[in-house]
Amino acid sequence: MAPAEILNGKEVSAQIRARLKNQVIQLKEQVPGFTPDLAILQVGNRDDSNLYIIYQEQPQNLRFIVQLPLDSENSITLKRLINAIAPEMDVDGLTSISAGKLARGDLNDCFIPCMPKGCLELIKEAGVQIARRHAVVIGHSKIVGAPMNDLLLDHLPPQDCDILVVATGWPEMVKGEWIKPGAIVIHCRINYVPHDKKKTNGRKVVVDVAYDRSTVESTKCFLEKFKPGKWMNQYNNLNFKTPVPSDIDISRSCKLKPIGKLAREICLLSEEVELYGETKAKVLLSALEHLKHQPDGKYRVVTGITPTLREKGKARLQSGWCKPFLPISTRTFLCVRQPSQGPIFGIKGGAAGGGYSQIIPMEEFNLHLTGDIHAITVANNLIAAAIDAQIFRELPQTDKALFNRLVLSVNGVRTFSDIHIRRLNRLEKTDPTTLTDEEINRFVRLDIDPEIKTWQRVLDTNDRFLRKIMIGQAPTKKGHIRTAQFDISVASEIMAVLALSTSLEDMRERLGKMVVASSKKGEPIRAEDLGVGGALIVLMKDAIKPNLMQTLEGTPVPFVHDGPFANIAHGNSPIILVGPEGFAVTEVGFGADIGMEKFFNIKSQYSGLHPHVVVLVDNVRGGPVVTAEMPLPKAYIEENLGLVEKGFSNLKKQIENGRMFGIPVVVAVNAFKMDTETELDLLSHLSREHGAFDAVKCTHWAEGGKGALALAQAI
Repeated sequence: MAPAEILNGKEVSAQIRARLKNQVIQLKEQVPGFTPDLAILQVGNRDDSNLYIIYQEQPQNLRFIVQLPLDSENSITLKRLINAIAPEMDVDGLTSISAGKLARGDLNDCFIPCMPKGCLELIKEAGVQIARRHAVVIGHSKIVGAPMNDLLLDHLPPQDCDILVVATGWPEMVKGEWIKPGAIVIHCRINYVPHDKKKTNGRKVVVDVAYDRSTVESTKCFLEKFKPGKWMNQYNNLNFKTPVPSDIDISRSCKLKPIGKLAREICLLSEEVELYGETKAKVLLSALEHLKHQPDGKYRVVTGITPTLREKGKARLQSGWCKPFLPISTRTFLCVRQPSQGPIFGIKGGAAGGGYSQIIPMEEFNLHLTGDIHAITVANNLIAAAIDAQIFRELPQTDKALFNRLVLSVNGVRTFSDIHIRRLNRLEKTDPTTLTDEEINRFVRLDIDPEIKTWQRVLDTNDRFLRKIMIGQAPTKKGHIRTAQFDISVASEIMAVLALSTSLEDMRERLGKMVVASSKKGEPIRAEDLGVGGALIVLMKDAIKPNLMQTLEGTPVPFVHDGPFANIAHGNSPIILVGPEGFAVTEVGFGADIGMEKFFNIKSQYSGLHPHVVVLVDNVRGGPVVTAEMPLPKAYIEENLGLVEKGFSNLKKQIENGRMFGIPVVVAVNAFKMDTETELDLLSHLSREHGAFDAVKCTHWAEGGKGALALAQAI
């Protein structure tokens, strides 16, 4: 009978490494910029751990190994440490989830620890049949012995076994006479053996059969689940009712997906998402870094004709038409502006859509959300308060007194702070002792002209009685009474800055450069001159992160972000695309004659990205003035083809405007229950006749995504 055979892993390892190298090259071609990386966490300074790590390549930070055993003197709880690693990042398969799946036999849904998997590879490469063979594992560690046992599924004395796996960490523990002739033997552990005079350091190393395979395999598995282009969206089936219930009733009747689950479905990493309860979340800008190598997807912009008294329904259209893209692409999401409470509590209503096409929960979407507009309100009013404080402080004091209070003396030495240096850029000096009297005057006095009202206070509420106020009437303000006013929060320049900022550093610079007042000599006064730039960025640091929500049917809405108005700013949300084979749907403020124009002339120029199609929303009804407490005019409740044809001039001009930018226009005819089929057909026919690529009736308010399927196909 043949003697026992000790398998040598060097040849097999070389072959497998060559295969892995080719696999890594293919991964990089499929997902540019993606590299399978391994990070090793070692606690303590054990010799056996140090030796093992020498044999591991140590790239950057994508996959993890916790080097076991831990130093006995360390108090870290092993179970807590291991389970702090996400299962998909755990190369050694030590988390409770991975170990449980292995023990249960779910080998296709877990990571098998490196050494046991390597042992199986060696056995397979040697042509040894495992089925119906006796196997023994000596050693019970969680990293080798226990999982090896789960894989081989048998226990017999060493002298009777066909396959022997040794993983004790004790050199030469298993003797040759113990082993059955013809058995296969695999050594798993590597250790130093002391007092070897043949080695310069007096130690030799036991053979090791572990290799890097699990790092690459875990990366392949991770990409299968999370690679860009393979979203795992689970969509909701709605229970449609007739007549259609109120928006709030529909919103509250729908079961929302936990927002963390939605984030995972669209391949956002856990460290890129900050949860705000169960229904909304913030997405960190670091997500852009790991997606920067991805090509852009398809870009659609939604606008409406110049508004009439009847709301066009842009938000409703967006939240309703995304699910029908599923036969074409599984990657579709919305980029919408955040609604202001002013119009909501005024006459306009919410901006979450309506009927069975909504962003939910609608009350959280419409009111406050994650506090971004509140942050803008506070930051804006900080500047307004600083302006008044500067005027009040300068008037009664001499230049010398102002200088002494502004530039404090510490141990007899005065130095400028960073804030002072920015203000001193106008003087080109950095040493306080070298300023002349004239330069001190220019440094300490901004000399703000209170009559030039550049910066107003803001409030995110429709409060008419604050539109013109008197301030400074307290006796302690020594007669500094002047008129001021409150604007709506989203009209603040800080809102426009938020939408244009690419990072916190970029936002800090933009906020500091805002002109907030003028001197009596006509010189611009910037926020930086008031010394509030640092405070502004602290107030705004979370607002720069876009918000993640969902529609009734489970379509992701990443991102709800900022809300500049188109009549006083650029009226567009930030530029974020969805990646290859995807559809990013964004909207513009107000009508096509203002929001769309600014989209092309500002947003597209700024980003260098141009949409593939303009979706122009329109509806049949409009015209006569509606008076409160009076019956609706007949134009809103009776068929009138002549009035439809006459009113088409508005839509016709907006189709022309879209085509002037070289972009095809698809008209979405938003159908209401009082519209007749004849009117809807006439509007669609006129649109196609005057240059629209297509014009489609949409019934998503009553039918959800199904009611916008024809629109999706046209697009």
